[in-house]
Amino acid sequence: MSLGIVIPAFRPDIEQLSAYVRALRDHLSPVTIQIEVDEPLPKTVDQLTDLPAEVNVVAHRRGKGRAITQGFERLDTDVVAFADADGSTTPGSLERIIEPVRAGEGDLSVGSRRHPDAKVRGHQTFGRRRLGDVFAWLARQLVDAQLYDYQCGAKALARDTWKSVREQLREPGFAWDIELIALVAAAGRRITEVPVEWEDQPGSTVAPVRDGVQMLRGLVVAHHRAEVKAGTTVHRLLANRRRRPPAIVDQAGTEESWTWV
Repeated sequence: MSLGIVIPAFRPDIEQLSAYVRALRDHLSPVTIQIEVDEPLPKTVDQLTDLPAEVNVVAHRRGKGRAITQGFERLDTDVVAFADADGSTTPGSLERIIEPVRAGEGDLSVGSRRHPDAKVRGHQTFGRRRLGDVFAWLARQLVDAQLYDYQCGAKALARDTWKSVREQLREPGFAWDIELIALVAAAGRRITEVPVEWEDQPGSTVAPVRDGVQMLRGLVVAHHRAEVKAGTTVHRLLANRRRRPPAIVDQAGTEESWTWV
């Protein structure tokens, strides 16, 4: 089965990203890698053109969710996956995340840093860990998928699974992950959780307070949209009374961009 990987990258460390892309290609070949760069710094474009993958550079920040969505839309592979640009998820772990989908054992495969068998090197601050604990607990109450970790930056899904939810995805930022999981679960698809080898990287673009509030809001909204997809009467009535933002796929192609192959 053909494989495509999207790497969302906000102002990436060029050397770090280049090394990670090459490691992924060596480990997972053959693979198509789509790098979605937001808010490139001066000379970023020139520095990325020699990477052994297609690079798409967009002039302003779209948010992680929109970047991954548009990256998936640009791919034409049987399996689509994404991994954060800082390389926190090792190539071997990403391969293990992809395997259940390739083997037909799952429709969505979710990497997990919180799984008992996960190996985590380097640890987040106490505040960020507690925020993550609270978010994971709330997600288990509101989403049909009972997982240890909903926000790990590595996931894979089958092309037909992507097609079944792509038109319902509306969260442009960090809450996109939980919306994806909620919608896949509401569609009755199989979700697998895979423990990863993870190394926390410095310079995270996540602001604990600001993005934490947005993720909690996104969780509530994701729960609502999943209930709408599942056909829950109350949530469908609420959806009919509210003005919804357009799906991300309906926004694709509106930004100025450049592509090299």
